[in-house]
Amino acid sequence: MAHRVATEYVNANFNLTEAEMPKLLSLCETQLLRMQVFVLDNGNQEVVLDDDAGGETIRLTFERSNGRYRCVLSCRVVQPKLTNTLRKLVSFFKGDAVVNRIYHGFTMVYHYMAGAVVRIVECKGAEYRTVFEYSDTIGRLEHQFKLVFVEEEIRKIKNAVNELLDIRNQSVGSAQVREIDERLKYHSRLLFALEA
Repeated sequence: MAHRVATEYVNANFNLTEAEMPKLLSLCETQLLRMQVFVLDNGNQEVVLDDDAGGETIRLTFERSNGRYRCVLSCRVVQPKLTNTLRKLVSFFKGDAVVNRIYHGFTMVYHYMAGAVVRIVECKGAEYRTVFEYSDTIGRLEHQFKLVFVEEEIRKIKNAVNELLDIRNQSVGSAQVREIDERLKYHSRLLFALEA
């Protein structure tokens, strides 16, 4: 099995509320890392994580805005505890990131969206091979079903309009024509909405 050399987080970002900040600190503590928290003048916070094993340090800066904290991070990590902690933070707080897991001779690029891996690409020199790509099959099927449903509704309304026009052409009373015209207006608005 290949041994990972390093992990690079490229433009990783995640958001959390003030109420979620203790959860973040608790998650970092459970990873057995040394942690320091600094509260800056403008309400921003900085969390410094240190792995005793290799002396590696990561600084997570959280910019505060409207009761929420945003962390944007780009770094290279070697120590497994720090790598695992960052992965859990991106996943738990539904972050977006591009993560390069670097091995001898190749790199695995993980694309995270909303905390979930949506794509994995293997890079060997100039060669790229997609290993995994998320496809929203249920979403696609729901969308397709809605399209079929709308098409069926449009067909029914067009048939109703044709019937109303036939009745209108045969009727002689002005009251009946006005009633049919009102129903035709309603159906035309409905058709317009469905076809849009």
